[in-house]
Amino acid sequence: MKFLPIIISIICFTTLSLELSEVRIAYKEAANDKEKVASFYNMLLDVDKQNNVALIAYKGASIALKAKYAKTIKDKKDGFIEGVSYIEYAIEKEPNAIEPRFIRLGIQENTPKILKYKNHIEEDKLFLLKQYKNIPSKNLKFHIKDYILQSSLFLDIEKETIKNQ
Repeated sequence: MKFLPIIISIICFTTLSLELSEVRIAYKEAANDKEKVASFYNMLLDVDKQNNVALIAYKGASIALKAKYAKTIKDKKDGFIEGVSYIEYAIEKEPNAIEPRFIRLGIQENTPKILKYKNHIEEDKLFLLKQYKNIPSKNLKFHIKDYILQSSLFLDIEKETIKNQ
């Protein structure tokens, strides 16, 4: 009976890792494909603020991406604000977690200036560059590297540094 909690923890951790790798792929695909936004959003419907901060941040990204394609300006704005609130909550809950910062940076980079969601670009960029070498997950490291290498926010010298790590 003493081993039951340990076994459950191991199963949950394994499931979370598999799920996160799938969510990362869905996020990347949804960011570039209107048709994939709905499936990304639906994948995260059951995530709430009690979940892992990475999942909370991805849920926020899914809501913000969905809002991009809303029919009215009000729905776009309301959806974006809701999505951002999840991302900000995740960062507030665990300020040193890299994945929510990665997600926030991607959303900020691709948000129109009119929404005024660009205040943390430099902070998040520097955070990613400093913490990149310490990322234990090869999958996450791959996704962040891929993002940095295609992003216009990073200088060529920064991209070269990441390429060589």
